[in-house]
Amino acid sequence: MKSDIPAAVVIGGGFSGTMVAAELTRRGIRSVLVDGSGREGRGTAYSTPERAHLLNVVAAKMGAWADRPEHFAEEVEREYGPDDYVPRQRYGEYLAKILDEARGTGLVRLAASEARTVECSGGGWAVTLADGSRVEGEALVLAQGNQAPAPPPLARGLPPELFVNDPWSEAGRRAIAKGAASGGDVLLIGTGLTMVDVVLSLDEARLRGRITALSRRGLMPRAHAEHGVAPVTLDEVPQGSLKRLWRWLLGRGAAVGWRAAVDSLRPHSHALWQSLSKAEQLRFLRHVRPWWDVHRHCIAPEVAGRVKRLVQLGQLEIVAGRVTDMVADGQQLEVAIRRRGHRQLSDHRFALAVNCTGPLGSISASPDPLIRSLFDQGLARPDALDLGLEVDGQSRVLRYEPSSEGSTQDERQMMWAVGPLTKGKYWEITAVPDIRGQVAQVAYDIAEELNHALQS
Repeated sequence: MKSDIPAAVVIGGGFSGTMVAAELTRRGIRSVLVDGSGREGRGTAYSTPERAHLLNVVAAKMGAWADRPEHFAEEVEREYGPDDYVPRQRYGEYLAKILDEARGTGLVRLAASEARTVECSGGGWAVTLADGSRVEGEALVLAQGNQAPAPPPLARGLPPELFVNDPWSEAGRRAIAKGAASGGDVLLIGTGLTMVDVVLSLDEARLRGRITALSRRGLMPRAHAEHGVAPVTLDEVPQGSLKRLWRWLLGRGAAVGWRAAVDSLRPHSHALWQSLSKAEQLRFLRHVRPWWDVHRHCIAPEVAGRVKRLVQLGQLEIVAGRVTDMVADGQQLEVAIRRRGHRQLSDHRFALAVNCTGPLGSISASPDPLIRSLFDQGLARPDALDLGLEVDGQSRVLRYEPSSEGSTQDERQMMWAVGPLTKGKYWEITAVPDIRGQVAQVAYDIAEELNHALQS
């Protein structure tokens, strides 16, 4: 291995990429972290400037290191208790500190540019960046995180000052602040976690108008609540059948409480997901996912209380229904809404509409130039559900290679994916407690591979 070439190239500087670089540093492995967003060490989730945006998990469970889950609570113990829901901004500062310490060792270098293309180069990888430079390494780790959703068909062609497709972009944040200042009403399409964050942003900006949050079922995340602990072993839980698992969960919920029953599945979520056939997984995504999300991914009680207050004041309305038409009319949007169970449409005028449907749901539609480059060369492929990339049990990205008999077979390669890009394989792989273990395992795997290469 040449000393002037990083052993690993890590694409993405959010939680996943930052912690891959940090875990590699622990093992004495050089890396270059590629991130052109200007939010390295924080990523999208933890770069929010608003103190109202809180973590959805208590401090005691948010340690970034797999072997030190209490590390974050220790870091903030002078400001917050272990059971506090800390502002995400503070968590971003925590991650930035970890990245700074890793860079301070001299083993991590930051390439502040967007990754555009990748190619195999001398047994390793060469990544071309937007500024025209190249970075090379023996191992490649994809850690781009969640991607912005595709705009709904009805919103295509609408002015960006009237329709925000990505509320986490700088342009999106400015448009939301401007919409709040206009005094007009705001439409939020989607009622999940993104909706909650945008509602808080609008409230912080002292929105004078009303907020309508719309989704097919009108479901929104529940608040964390105190409940008993009822752990189960994997052998106690039905596997391979969504119907039997759902019946078990209903019975278990009646015995120990719904929240305790749902939380008891967390340690086994990867195994349960992988026990289901593709048809069963698709059935889950179509019919169960909305209910699972609102019960499984809860919000801080303080946040839930604030949202409830806005509903009681009449400033926020949660609606089950869908948008049937949306057109720009001067400085406002004319929107037709069909409420669930109603045939008649209702017309509304909004100063702004925001896409709160969550991250991109189809990896094959990703506009990410690096992912497109991998697909075009056959170096990666979508998983069977098109949620992320096809990976093996060690989170290695798989490719198809023709065999000597003329058929195709999976080939392992020195490329890994972490975080939401592996959602098809693991499903529950978007929160810190889920990702940190995967990141540590990937860093270990890379170190083993590189050590083996040096010895051979």
